[in-house]
Amino acid sequence: MKTIWKIDPAHTDVLFSAKHMMVTTVRGTFSDVSGELELDEENPTASRGEIRVGIESVSTGNAQRDAHLRSGDFLLGEEHPHIVARVAKIDRSGDDYKVTVDLTVRGVTKPVVFDAEFSGIVPGMSGARHAGFTLRSKINRQDWGVNWNVALAGDSWLVGNEVKLEIEVAADEVASATEALKGAA
Repeated sequence: MKTIWKIDPAHTDVLFSAKHMMVTTVRGTFSDVSGELELDEENPTASRGEIRVGIESVSTGNAQRDAHLRSGDFLLGEEHPHIVARVAKIDRSGDDYKVTVDLTVRGVTKPVVFDAEFSGIVPGMSGARHAGFTLRSKINRQDWGVNWNVALAGDSWLVGNEVKLEIEVAADEVASATEALKGAA
């Protein structure tokens, strides 16, 4: 049976990191996270979902850098206020999962494969069940048109093209899929 779950933004982390000057790592997070999941506990590969991340909520601990990340040089926050990840496919091999998402950044959608860990389902504080997942991947930011950079001495660049992504998802059960459809009618 499929059940509907809502992302718990207070316990979901969307983290990223990229190289700065090719020798140090800058880390950041997004605090504006929302989304829904449709989980099939009997057949996890039939599950689907969507996570939305607000560009304005980016934080690296440096206000000037954060404003630059929101700009047209990077995330085009004014034109495209959200990054959206929609689950397209889930593959399972034993306890190992690969989750393919259609990742939309700056209006460009590309598939990304995440290594995923299912942490489990437990009774939640409010009475609803609570589920947890961890997803990890690496992307090349240029695949989404995020090309801004500055050449440094030698073959070095100010910003690395590889971006590591880690998403810690917490979600609370809302209803069975059948109940949700009845409520929408």
